[in-house]
Amino acid sequence: MMLNKPKFWDKKKGLLAYIFLPLALIILIINLLKKKLIKTKKFNIPVICIGNIYIGGTGKTPTSIFVGNELKKLGRNPVILRKYYRDHKDEHILIKRNYNNFILAKDRVIGIKESQKKNFDSVILDDGFQDFTINKDLNILCFNQNQVIGNGMTIPSGPLRESLSSLQRAQIILINGEKNIEFEDKILKINKNLDIFYSDYYPINLNQFKNKKLLAIAGIGNPENFFRLIEKNNLKIHKKLIFPDHYLFSKIEIENIMNEAESKGCQIIMTEKDYFKIEHFNFKNINYLKVLLKIEDREKFLNRINKIYDKKN
Repeated sequence: MMLNKPKFWDKKKGLLAYIFLPLALIILIINLLKKKLIKTKKFNIPVICIGNIYIGGTGKTPTSIFVGNELKKLGRNPVILRKYYRDHKDEHILIKRNYNNFILAKDRVIGIKESQKKNFDSVILDDGFQDFTINKDLNILCFNQNQVIGNGMTIPSGPLRESLSSLQRAQIILINGEKNIEFEDKILKINKNLDIFYSDYYPINLNQFKNKKLLAIAGIGNPENFFRLIEKNNLKIHKKLIFPDHYLFSKIEIENIMNEAESKGCQIIMTEKDYFKIEHFNFKNINYLKVLLKIEDREKFLNRINKIYDKKN
């Protein structure tokens, strides 16, 4: 069963967060033991991990696609590798539609070995920062300016998969949104060697939605980020429909939403990831907001990544 993210995760530490604290501490101890006991495997090709510590909605997959395409332009031949999860088909499709080299594996170690056999020169892990079986040559952690670290507590007291001390294993921080000096100062105290970059999403098909009442649908990690992007670009949302991350829509659900939109004189707008989940229904009059990811100091960002190839050789 898919559930929406608890609202208290992104608020100041309150009663609910502290009620779950004993369980959060148990999970934290289990993860620490895993780090100590699990053997880490090294590989002959560079492994770039694009991960997060805030659960969901930080932009790992778009960043993985961006990095893959940009490295290809530099003459590299990376593959994007994802661990198979049955309910993450939306992200699998998103990668396949935007990047050619893609491997889906039930075990990341097996996936990397397969990548080597297929003569890819590097692996981009879309998620996997918490997978301690693999030695990563570069860890890029994604954050979103709207949520950053939420209430700063670990699951289930908060939205963090690990505590902030895990940033000691990272080399690059990528924040989607406006500059956040307070957060920069906080994380640099944990790891002074971090390189911090910023990114943003730029819609490229806004004209489809101008001067129209919109019924906006989002089944992603942080749906409010999608709604903010729409409104930031002066589009008018008449109604918002929120579903859990990776939600699989039924045909009847979409038909009901289409009927509601028609009765209210609205056009449906959804995320690209959500659209791919319903594309096979062949509905007309449903469109998605196509966005491009742009990274400030793009050349510096790519040069920092490209350096790992020299170190590996």
